[in-house]
Amino acid sequence: MINSEQWLVMGADVKGDIYEKLLEQNAQDVKSGAGQYFTPRPLIRAMVECIQPQPMKTIADPACGTGGFFLAAYDYLVANNQLDKEQNKFIKLQTFYGNEIVAGTRRLALMNMFLHNIGDIDSDNFISPADALIAASPTTYDYVLANPPFGKKSSQTFTNEEGELEKDDLTYNRQDFWATTSNKQLNFVQHIRSMLKTTGLAAVVVPDNVLFEGGAGETVRKKLLETTDLHTILRLPTGIFYAQGVIANVIFFDNKPASKEPWTKEI
Repeated sequence: MINSEQWLVMGADVKGDIYEKLLEQNAQDVKSGAGQYFTPRPLIRAMVECIQPQPMKTIADPACGTGGFFLAAYDYLVANNQLDKEQNKFIKLQTFYGNEIVAGTRRLALMNMFLHNIGDIDSDNFISPADALIAASPTTYDYVLANPPFGKKSSQTFTNEEGELEKDDLTYNRQDFWATTSNKQLNFVQHIRSMLKTTGLAAVVVPDNVLFEGGAGETVRKKLLETTDLHTILRLPTGIFYAQGVIANVIFFDNKPASKEPWTKEI
């Protein structure tokens, strides 16, 4: 079946679609754990259509998995614009930036992008293997689309004196964060807000603890409402993710310049 195909003459979109389908099939295999890196594509497309990305603007994802948000944004840009040569070159080489710390998943993402004609072999890599939360982003972006990893606590694994592997909660002490916490999602929300230009837009998948947790959660929510226009919360039905029982939401917020008055008036 594979040998009968003329792969070299096949269009990039067809090869890319085949690869995406393979990733989706793999994500449904619960045993392999691939689902944790795979956001359902209908949800991604809906988020992109709400954000409506424009040509010649940058798009980032600090936990990009297999690159689903980038590809949906690429499809949206191509379908909704008559792109000229300069805009096509910008999409190929300067639009998308991400982080993915799992080496195998990062390779899947790079291959996924390459099959969709984004990036090339010779240029600098735009998906970093570094932990996005370690430090503030050196660049700010026009759009951030993300589904950060679920699981409440950030942790690091190390070898103890007995030679056994242990896990320790990881807290990021960053001056630009509103609250210091080991809650992974709250750290990603704070980081994503810091990645945006003053006119930047974000759409982020978050679990319920981000919306209802006290302490650091309350501090982060309050600051987010003050500094951005958090205009929409989309409540997702259960069962949409491959990890069953996860209750998730999408928060949409527009970054704003500093102001004495809170920016969010109505959600």
